[in-house]
Amino acid sequence: MTSGRLEHVNMTVADPRRSAALMHDLFGWNIRWQGPSMMGGKTIHVGSDDDYLALYTSDTVDKDTHFAKGQPMNHIGVVVDDLDAVEAKVAAAGLEPYAREKYDPGERFYFFDWNGIEFEVVSYA
Repeated sequence: MTSGRLEHVNMTVADPRRSAALMHDLFGWNIRWQGPSMMGGKTIHVGSDDDYLALYTSDTVDKDTHFAKGQPMNHIGVVVDDLDAVEAKVAAAGLEPYAREKYDPGERFYFFDWNGIEFEVVSYA
């Protein structure tokens, strides 16, 4: 039987550089690749050696558009070691952490980035 693993999530954002900088600041992710998209526009891949977010934009992307939750996705979950430190960085970026709670088996909070994309940040430490 073949097993799979999630390699990347590709999403449209207004400003890939700003989004990549936030991912670097919050999670320590680095730009793996950046360049023209095969569909026009440009893309930045930011993440680890094993997985990443593909942050796409083009001239046709409305820079003020925010998607409603669930459109195009519900949220992206990221595991971290130090939930307090990441929550402080989210707030320092001018974004609002919310719904922090403990649950079995960990603790989490959520935030929306500037594009209206929801992130769940979780720690199992």
